[in-house]
Amino acid sequence: MKDVYRACASVLVFQKDQNPPKILLLHKPRKKDSWQIPQGGVEDGETYEEAALRELKEESGLVGKLIGKSETVYQYDFPSSYRKFRPDNVCGQRIEFCFAVVEASAEVLVDQSEINSFAWATKGEIGNYIKRKEYLRLVKKLVDEGEKLLGS
Repeated sequence: MKDVYRACASVLVFQKDQNPPKILLLHKPRKKDSWQIPQGGVEDGETYEEAALRELKEESGLVGKLIGKSETVYQYDFPSSYRKFRPDNVCGQRIEFCFAVVEASAEVLVDQSEINSFAWATKGEIGNYIKRKEYLRLVKKLVDEGEKLLGS
């Protein structure tokens, strides 16, 4: 069977009317690369936009309003140590990104299992959470792109 990349949707969520803009970061209970923006697999019959909003709701309890989609695609291979435990031919992920806004008063609810914490961060604060340099650069680039949609 030919190796394939898992279709994944991610959403950069801004709090409305914040200056400087703040984005939602979620924390997964694992040792490495634990902070990220909401993301998850695209289910059969879903668009990337639908998947991004569904994942946002599942992971944070938030209902976002879509404001755009990025041309940026992030694709990576799973480490061989991780692939040993996968019974399929999925070799990595291919992530497409959307942008959404929520009211500043919107309450984040994490399940304490898949996601165990969250933070609202400005572009300058993201590096306090995201440590993997390549992913940090990507998220900052997405913040710049999303701020243009916000009119910031």
